[in-house]
Amino acid sequence: MSGAARRGLEAAAHVVLTDDPLMLTERLDRVLETRRPPPRFEPAFPVAFEQAQDLPRPEGLVFDNGYGGFDPATGEYVIHLNPGMRTPAPWCNVLANDGFGTIVSEAGLGFSWAVNSGEHRLTPWSNDPVADEANEVLYLRDEASADIWTTTPAPLGHDTACQVRHGFGYTRWTRNSLELEQECTVLVPLNAPVKLVRIRLRNVSDQVRRITVTYYAEWLLGALASVAKAHIVCSYDPQRKAILARNPWNPEFAGRMAFLTASSEPHSVTGLRRDFLGPEGDLSAPDALRRWDLGGRFEPCGDACAAYQVHLDIAPQGGSDVVFVLGEADDDAAAGTLIRAWREAGAFDAALSDVQAAWRTRSAAVRVRTPDAALDLMVNHWLPYQNLSCRVLARAGFYQAGGAFGFRDQLQDMLALPHSDPELVRAHILRAARHQFEAGDALHWWHPPEGRGVKTRCSDDYLWLAYVTARYVRATGDRAILAEEIPFLAAPDLRDDEHDRYAGFDTGETASLIEHCARALDRMMSTGPHGLPLIGAGDWNDGMDRIGAGGKGESVWLAWFQIATVRLFAPLAAGPDLAGRAERWQAHAEAVAEAVEKHGWDGEWYLRAFDDAGLPWGSHTNDECRIDLIAQAWSVLSGEPVGDHATRALEAAHAQLLDPSDRLIRLLDPPFHATERDPGYIRAYPPGIRENGSQYTHAAAWLGHAFAATGDGDRAWEVFDIINPIRRSASAAEADLYKREPYVLAGDVSATGLHHRQGGWSWYTGAAGWTWQLAVTGILGVDLQGTAVLLNPSLPKAWGGAEVRLESPRGALSITIRDPGHLGSGAVSVNVNGVQSADGLVRFPGAGKTLDVVVDLGE
Repeated sequence: MSGAARRGLEAAAHVVLTDDPLMLTERLDRVLETRRPPPRFEPAFPVAFEQAQDLPRPEGLVFDNGYGGFDPATGEYVIHLNPGMRTPAPWCNVLANDGFGTIVSEAGLGFSWAVNSGEHRLTPWSNDPVADEANEVLYLRDEASADIWTTTPAPLGHDTACQVRHGFGYTRWTRNSLELEQECTVLVPLNAPVKLVRIRLRNVSDQVRRITVTYYAEWLLGALASVAKAHIVCSYDPQRKAILARNPWNPEFAGRMAFLTASSEPHSVTGLRRDFLGPEGDLSAPDALRRWDLGGRFEPCGDACAAYQVHLDIAPQGGSDVVFVLGEADDDAAAGTLIRAWREAGAFDAALSDVQAAWRTRSAAVRVRTPDAALDLMVNHWLPYQNLSCRVLARAGFYQAGGAFGFRDQLQDMLALPHSDPELVRAHILRAARHQFEAGDALHWWHPPEGRGVKTRCSDDYLWLAYVTARYVRATGDRAILAEEIPFLAAPDLRDDEHDRYAGFDTGETASLIEHCARALDRMMSTGPHGLPLIGAGDWNDGMDRIGAGGKGESVWLAWFQIATVRLFAPLAAGPDLAGRAERWQAHAEAVAEAVEKHGWDGEWYLRAFDDAGLPWGSHTNDECRIDLIAQAWSVLSGEPVGDHATRALEAAHAQLLDPSDRLIRLLDPPFHATERDPGYIRAYPPGIRENGSQYTHAAAWLGHAFAATGDGDRAWEVFDIINPIRRSASAAEADLYKREPYVLAGDVSATGLHHRQGGWSWYTGAAGWTWQLAVTGILGVDLQGTAVLLNPSLPKAWGGAEVRLESPRGALSITIRDPGHLGSGAVSVNVNGVQSADGLVRFPGAGKTLDVVVDLGE
C-alpha cells in the first residue's frame, strides 16, 4: 500500500493502523516532505514600541514575602514578579468542576483534563518543577513590530513584570508591555466541561494596533503520550469554527470529542504540532508565528495539536478581547452545543460571576475571626478551597495527577464539608459504598468513569465508610441515608500469591447502607497473637506493607481506629437484625482496648505495630521508628477515656516528634535507613522523606486534634501554626527554603538532608480537610450536630476570645467566644440572645433568622 493511500485510508477510517514508533516517525516525515510552509512574516512598515511600562505592585498585601501576599479584601493570593523573577517552584491553582479541570501555575496555562485527570488528559501533564513547561500557551504578535510574546511569564514573558492573582475558581495574569495593557483570565465554569481563557487588551499608544492572538494546545487525549498520541484524529470544522479532536484507542473515552474554538472568527488554524512549533519543538520559538499563517493542515501523523489564531484591531486608547474555549463533550453533537454556547458574547462574564458567587457562598458557611490572621485566611478561604477544588473535584495536583477516588481518601475529605455541602457528602458516601465488596472490604482506589480499581489487603480502607457515615449522620441528623439501597461489588478474595488485583469488578447483591457499614465492621474482627487487629498489607500508613505480609503482624494504630469507629457507629445499629452484631463489635472494641494497654504500652508511649515475628515497631528498643505519631494521637481520638497513658503518649509525641525550631512535626523518628528488618516500601524513601520520617501533614493535623480534645488549646494551635504554609513562607528566604505555595498545604515537608524543611507534594493532600477541622471543630469547638451546634472551645490562652459565624439554610449563628481569664478551655457557659443554654447546644433559628451566641469560658 502506498503512503498516500495509507494516509487516505487512515483519515477516512479515523484510526491509526500502527503504533510502532519507527513507522510513526516515517509517516510524519512523509507528511512534512509535502509541506509547503507559508511565507515568512515581515511587517511592511516596522514600528518599535516601548518594551515595558510600569506595573505597580499592589499595596497592603497581607503576609507579603517579597514574591507576593494575600489581598485582604478578596483572599486572593497575589504574586508580583519583576522582570526575570521566578517563584521558588511552580505556585499553582487548581480549577475544576465535577467533570473537567485544569491546573495552572504562575508561569502559564498548565494542562487540562476531562472526566479523569489521570486517565484522560486533554493536554499533557508535566510535574517538572524546574522546567514547568505548559502544553497550552497563549501567544501574542504585534503585526507592526513583529514582536512575539506571552502574557504569562512562560514561555515568552519573563522579560517584563507580571502580576498573577490566584483566586477561587480562576487565575488572572496582568502585564503592561509594548504599549499594551494585558489581562489574561482563566476559569472553569461551575457545570460545563470547558476551560475559558480570556485575553483583554488596551492600546495605550497613539496608533491603531493589529494584534494576532494564538491559542496553542498539544493534544494528548489519554494518559501516556507513547500510547495515546498515535491514535488522535484532528480536524477543523469551518461551520462550527472549531478544531476538533478525538481518540478512538481507549473504548472508555472513544466516543468523546475535544475541541478548541474562540469567540472571534479564526484568521488561521493548524492541527500539526511540528508545523506550529517547528522541527525543534520549542515553545519559546514557534515557527508558525514567524509566518503569515499557521498552514491549516490536519494530518493523521501522531503529532496533533490545536492552534487557533485570531486578529484583534484596536484603536488608540481603545480595547478589545477574545475568549478561547478548550473543552470536551460526550460526543460530536454535544460538542457542537457547547461550542455554540461558549462562543456567545457574555458567556465568559456570566461564568466568572457564577464561579465567584459559588465560592463566596461556600466560604460563608463558616467564617472565623481570631487573633491569628494567618489562621483566618486559611480557614475562611484556602483550606476549604483546597479540599473541594483539588481533593474532591480534580483529584490532582502539580506533583500528582492521579484522577482516581481513594476509598478512604475522599471519604475523609468529606468530613470538612457537612457545613457547606451536606448533599455532596451524602452523595459521596453512597458512591463509596458502591465500591465495597460483598465480604466487607473495598477497593483501595478506583478510576471513573467505569470504576476499575485495585483490591488489596489494606486493613483500614473499608472501615472509613462506617466512620464517615456515622460522623455524617451525627452532623446532619440524616438517618434516612442508612436505608439507601446500594449494590456491592462481587469478587473472590485475593489468592495467597496475590498482593493485589487491578480490574473491573462485577456488580453483586444490593443492600442498605447500614448493611454495607455493618459488613465492614464484621470484617475487622480478626486479631493476631497479642489480640490486636491484623495490619494486613498496611494500615493508614500503607508504606508499612510488609510488617504483616505473613498474616500475623498487628497494628496498634488500627486498634484505636477500630475503637473509634465502633463508638461512633454502634449506636446507629438498631433493630433485631443488627443489635447482636453491634454487641459483638462493642465486645471486640473492649477486648482490643485491653490488648492495647496490656501489650501496646511501651512505658512512655504506645507501640506502632508488631511484625509477623512478634517484634515491635515504635518501641524504645528500636533504633529506627522508635516512636510513631499516629498511635499516640489516636489513643485520644479513639474516644477512650483519656487516662495517664494517653496523656503521657501525647507528651512523648510533643517532646520527640514536634520540633518548634525547625517547624516540623515528624511522622516517626528515627526514620528507616539501615535496619535489616523490612517494614515495607516505606524504607525505599530516603530518611526524612515522605512517610519515612518527614512531616506528613495529614498525621500532624491528627496530633493537633488530640491536643484540642484534651483541652490543650495552646498545643493544638501550635500544631496548626507549624503546618500553616503562610508561616513557612513569611519571608523571601523562608519561601526559597520551603519552595511550595504559601496558600495551600503540602502533603509532606522533608525533615533531614539536602531537602530539610522543603515542601513535598503540595495541593493534593488529605491534610487540608483535617486541618480545617482542627481549627473549626478542635480549637474553636464548633461541633455540628443535626439542627444544632455544640460549643466547646480549646483556645490558646493568649487569644482571650474569637468569633465564628455559621450560615446555613436553617439560619445563621453569630458566635462570640469570650475568655477574659485566658483559660483557653474549661467550663462553658452559652447564652443565646441573652438566654442561658441548659445543655450547651445552640439550635439553628430557621431560614432567614440569626441568633447571637455568647460563649464564656470559666473555671
